[in-house]
Amino acid sequence: MKGAFKMKYSIQFSDAIHILTYIEIFKDTNYLSSEMIASSVETNAANVRKIMSNLKKSHLILTQTGKAKPTLAKSPTEITLLDVYQSIEGNTNLIQVDPKTNPDCIVGANIQDVLTSTYTRLQASVEAEMSQISLQQIIEQIAESEKRPENAVFVKPYLS
Repeated sequence: MKGAFKMKYSIQFSDAIHILTYIEIFKDTNYLSSEMIASSVETNAANVRKIMSNLKKSHLILTQTGKAKPTLAKSPTEITLLDVYQSIEGNTNLIQVDPKTNPDCIVGANIQDVLTSTYTRLQASVEAEMSQISLQQIIEQIAESEKRPENAVFVKPYLS
């Protein structure tokens, strides 16, 4: 479409879930350097360290200076997607109202209030759903996947 613009969106939430899952699956191995994790995420190690810093500040992971041995700070059953989202995005809503609309237009003058109310309800609904999904559930779904059978030794403990 000519003149279309791309909306900016964050993939850090997805990357944070990826990192936490990776840390749990590869715990007690030598695969936990930020470079190894970055290879899985397909990003750079600096981005992984930045995300891990947020996860550490939110008490979701534990790290030691000079050692590539990050661990989850609590059981994957106790970490929800809402915990992860809040550690990465803070109090930022998933969807935002455009703050710049034309106050001289009937739509522009009213759309912000209408959408704010609607988006508040949507945000509450999404957060309630995220609070019901644990990292453990994500890990189990990955373990059940057959895309990388050569890694069965790593996921076997998570199969039901």
